[in-house]
Amino acid sequence: MSQETYYTRVSKREVKLFQQKLFRIYGACVIGLLLFTTILAVLEVNVGISRVAIGYAYLLLTLLLYAVIGILNFTRRLDEYYVAGRRVPAFFNGMATGADWMSAASFISMAGTLFALGYDGLAYIMGWTGGYVLLALFFAPYLRKFGQFTIPDFVAARFPEKGRTVRVVAAVCAIVVSLTYVTAQVTGVGIIMSRIVGLPFEIGVFVGLAGVLVCSFLGGMKSITWTQVAQYIILIIAYLVPVTFLSAARTGVPFSELMYGRALQEIVRIEQQLNLPSYIEPFKWVLSNASALASIKQINDATGINLPSPPAITVTDWRGFPWEFLALTFCLMTGTAGLPHILIRYYTVPDPKEARISVGWSLFFIYLLYFTAPAYAAFSRWEFLTEVVGKPINQLPAWVDAWARTGLLAIRDANGDGILQWAELTINPDIVVLATPEVAGLPYTIAALVAAGGLAAALSTADGLLLVISSAVAHDIYSKVINPNASYATRFLMGRVMILVAAVVAAFLAFPRLALIVQLVAWAFSLAASTFFPVILLGIFWKRANAWGAISGMVGGLVACLIYMWGNYLFPTFNLFGLSHLSSGIFGMAVNFGLQIAVSLATAPPPREVQELVDQVRIPVGELVTVPGAAPAPRPAPQPGADD
Repeated sequence: MSQETYYTRVSKREVKLFQQKLFRIYGACVIGLLLFTTILAVLEVNVGISRVAIGYAYLLLTLLLYAVIGILNFTRRLDEYYVAGRRVPAFFNGMATGADWMSAASFISMAGTLFALGYDGLAYIMGWTGGYVLLALFFAPYLRKFGQFTIPDFVAARFPEKGRTVRVVAAVCAIVVSLTYVTAQVTGVGIIMSRIVGLPFEIGVFVGLAGVLVCSFLGGMKSITWTQVAQYIILIIAYLVPVTFLSAARTGVPFSELMYGRALQEIVRIEQQLNLPSYIEPFKWVLSNASALASIKQINDATGINLPSPPAITVTDWRGFPWEFLALTFCLMTGTAGLPHILIRYYTVPDPKEARISVGWSLFFIYLLYFTAPAYAAFSRWEFLTEVVGKPINQLPAWVDAWARTGLLAIRDANGDGILQWAELTINPDIVVLATPEVAGLPYTIAALVAAGGLAAALSTADGLLLVISSAVAHDIYSKVINPNASYATRFLMGRVMILVAAVVAAFLAFPRLALIVQLVAWAFSLAASTFFPVILLGIFWKRANAWGAISGMVGGLVACLIYMWGNYLFPTFNLFGLSHLSSGIFGMAVNFGLQIAVSLATAPPPREVQELVDQVRIPVGELVTVPGAAPAPRPAPQPGADD
């Protein structure tokens, strides 16, 4: 029996007992969180406990929980550090993947994007959820059968002719993708910290990162996995509670998803009264008014949308918007299937069958939030239109001033009448979810709970991303290329040092706030679609793909994506087919596929054993395949002080 089989195959009874233990532990977390929230709400209403105290209570409770889980899962085994020992049940891996996936963009920015864009913001939901279908069908079971630690491990094993070179290229791509994504999470951490406890953005970033490091520093993927399960519980409760209260208060029915239509009807009625563009019409308003260029400034003032200037760019953008919608959806879908921190989650389950089941659970847990996000956006917009717009500016609630101090909300009395109009209110989409409980008049305890959920979402994703960056440097470049004979102790030290370095770099990249959280995330998805999606897809399903094709494809795709992304972002006139920088993955992916196919056909085919390997991998059952250049099989934990 192989070492892999020995260390991952356990009896059904042991699995059942293990899962029962997990259900008891995390069930206690659910009850504890609800009880803690109830106690704080009672103290707030009856005793008058301060908002700062409530914020610190949630912050300390959640960070302490994450720290305890991280410390209890300390490990000295490489297989546990990188893939959680490959023993995570599909149900809990699905929950951990849901937390890993539902980042600050999902929790903080998704409803805010729908709040601002209406129908057109659905590209994010359709793309992200559709990507999991690709994962389930084409990637997860086959990657698990390779039995590697990282995505560069897979690429090096699949293309052994130039294993070291292709590994380094894949590692660099993983770093670029993950660093872009983690910058968005760190930005979300800073925003939440500045609101939940009043810390300056920069200090809040470092406080939040301390929580990330405690989760990942000691136990790697093992501690990250079990921390992410707890973080999912916190974030989903925090997301569902406010919108449930909001739906009950507005409609008398506590199921926002069912009463979503009622909210849309009210929004349309108010928009017609205020002469605002339709929130629910796909593209119709902008297309029907594209010829009315003379009124573009008035439209801009009325909607609060920053239309591009000069007019030539405006016309091009509006006419290309449906294509932008489709391109963005496609980039998000393929980017989802190419994200390294999501793909490695399916290395943590016992076998390929569990990997596919795990994808199903992942999609279910993600669905719980994404199914609610449109309703959250609609009810929030309804609240803003009725409870804020049309009120005297000098009588606005205290939360308006509090959010204005963060720089994410602004009011300008343009006509000087002292009454707040919709066009005079500038709302950063990143605050919609966090501000909605206060807008609806719910106790501040609920607002703090939402902030704690947002923090859990940001930290859970940051955990996985930092591990990918650390693994790319410490495992794929240092241990596999620079110093293959490095001891276990040295590998662990390098991994932990690189997590710390990556966290600090991400913090400094977040300080300038170059873009909205959801924009940074879209960039990361475009980069993943341009680099990993083609090479993994062809690596699994096309035997003729070789190392030179993979190298040229990843390099060309990355360069093409970056050129268009930054070119369009910095110079809006640099515009092809009406597509924005958010959809730059379309160009990178096309270059990657084109180069990989052309170069593979123009150079020697891969060795016969590699082509036979591809045939074996496409059967997603049975034992793990034996591949050249594979990561070392799991080994027993060394004794304290031992140095392998």
